[in-house]
Amino acid sequence: DPRVKGWPLLENYSPTFIFSVLYLLIVWIGPKYMRNKQPFSCRGILVIYNLGLTLLSLYMFYELMTGVWEGGYNFFCQDTHSGGEADMKIIRVLWWYYFSKLIEFMDTFFFILRKNNHQITVLHVYHHATMLNIWWFVMNWVPCGHSYFGATLNSFIHVLMYSYYGLSAVPAMRPYLWWKKYITQGQLIQFVLTIFQTSCGVVWPCAFPQGWLYFQISYMISLIILFTNFYIQTYNKKASSRRKEYQNGSTATVNGYTNSFSSLENNVKQRKQRKD
Repeated sequence: DPRVKGWPLLENYSPTFIFSVLYLLIVWIGPKYMRNKQPFSCRGILVIYNLGLTLLSLYMFYELMTGVWEGGYNFFCQDTHSGGEADMKIIRVLWWYYFSKLIEFMDTFFFILRKNNHQITVLHVYHHATMLNIWWFVMNWVPCGHSYFGATLNSFIHVLMYSYYGLSAVPAMRPYLWWKKYITQGQLIQFVLTIFQTSCGVVWPCAFPQGWLYFQISYMISLIILFTNFYIQTYNKKASSRRKEYQNGSTATVNGYTNSFSSLENNVKQRKQRKD
């Protein structure tokens, strides 16, 4: 798209590819390097980092919503050249969205520094490594139009997510944070809605390239599978495990009470026998 010619990081794919390779190398080498070292706290910088991404996500969500409104974007299918000046507004915001995917590599680096290696899952690495690359291609070929929808929803979800992470870095705030589970639910709803909206462009086509729509649907399906597995492993199985532990604890208590009662009953009988 000639409208993004000369924009930072978009002129050539090499920087995006190199950043992605470096990211994967750090994911591989980082935990090995930290194995025999003390974890870093990172508390202060985590608050600043997450607050910054919360504000950036809020800015992107607001600008995308107003740009879509100003351009009169069609929900069912919107091409990349009919929104006038609103298209340029969307393009500028989506460049920041693309760039935010590079900033978000720090999510993983903080896990490594804090030795939270259990959080560096296949889902986590796959999502981070692919998004930057996908959005490089989006920005070069379809930087506005129908591309707005997924980025708008994702920006809103990231407001909730990074505000949660920022507040959870403050120990005093942790008892008041209740929406972690609902963030994952929101992400799953986001993927389903994106598939629906993208499918509208297939059923009622416009000048937006069909190949991008099919790719978007395929990628969203892969995320639904991975996030659903994460949700089941994180919440459903843990809840089931807690219920079993509670039931076992209750049984032990009941058995203990029964045994004590039986002992007391036996003692009474013995005393009666001695009196006789």
